[in-house]
Amino acid sequence: MSSGFNHDKYNYLWSLPFALLCSLEMGWSGFIVGGGSFLIGGFWLSPDLDISSNPSRRWGPFKILWTPYRKLLRHRSILSHTFLLGTTSRLIYIATLLSLFLNLFSYAGFPLVNFDLFLSDNFVKTKIEIPLCAFIALEVSAWLHLLQDINLFKKIW
Repeated sequence: MSSGFNHDKYNYLWSLPFALLCSLEMGWSGFIVGGGSFLIGGFWLSPDLDISSNPSRRWGPFKILWTPYRKLLRHRSILSHTFLLGTTSRLIYIATLLSLFLNLFSYAGFPLVNFDLFLSDNFVKTKIEIPLCAFIALEVSAWLHLLQDINLFKKIW
């Protein structure tokens, strides 16, 4: 099992090569979205959000938002430390919280987001590569974390 320091070190180490790889396909937007999402995935949306950890502390006062997630999942459960499912569960969790927050404001008479924009055919057809790049970057950073947890890098290097 890797330490928080090692997870951080590998996030820094691999974010630039991943960003460069994304830029080959998408140019500067791929570099920014791919590299940025990779870092966000490693530092704020890590599989270790299921325990009190550096990623939890990085949320600052908003770390309280992850308390139900921690209470519901034991450390290294199938919903936190599994390829694809772990990242997806964290994204669904944070999207649910965001949706509740936005709906509360909307019902109070303060709409913060025009949801019609996201439902338009034009938005979905022309912008799918950006969220797809972001999801892949989040997932690859989670894979990096999981591979460190099984000590694969120690065996190789």
